[in-house]
Amino acid sequence: MRAVVQRVTKSSVAVDGNITGKIGPGLLVLLGVNKQDTTAEADYLAEKIANLRIFEDRAGRMNRSLLDIGGEMLVVSQFTLYGDCRKGRRPSFVDAAGPEQANSLYEFFVEEVRRKGITVATGQFRSMMAVSLINDGPVTLIVESK
Repeated sequence: MRAVVQRVTKSSVAVDGNITGKIGPGLLVLLGVNKQDTTAEADYLAEKIANLRIFEDRAGRMNRSLLDIGGEMLVVSQFTLYGDCRKGRRPSFVDAAGPEQANSLYEFFVEEVRRKGITVATGQFRSMMAVSLINDGPVTLIVESK
């Protein structure tokens, strides 16, 4: 699995002009699923992201996690994170999981994060989505399970 993690002051996602999820301070996670991924990768990523120390403490250092600050998470499925642009001009998505597997692992990831006590909002799987955010910092990281 691959995630682009952005620290945000707020974020939302809309489908056909209707907001399907929105959060206040926390993390926007764009989540891509590889065709070789299992629940082990989803569990690893949920644990890793929830505990990433990327929020500032009183001294201004990145020492606090999403769990520490009581922040929220917006998770948006994004198969294009597995687009391979090394050859030609059109990305190849051969490494991206198929829709059934990807949705299953996306939902598993969301539930694992919720089990940690984090409020999670989501996009709508297999839909054209408009994501809005105010990046805080900016802080943007790529986190991978492998």
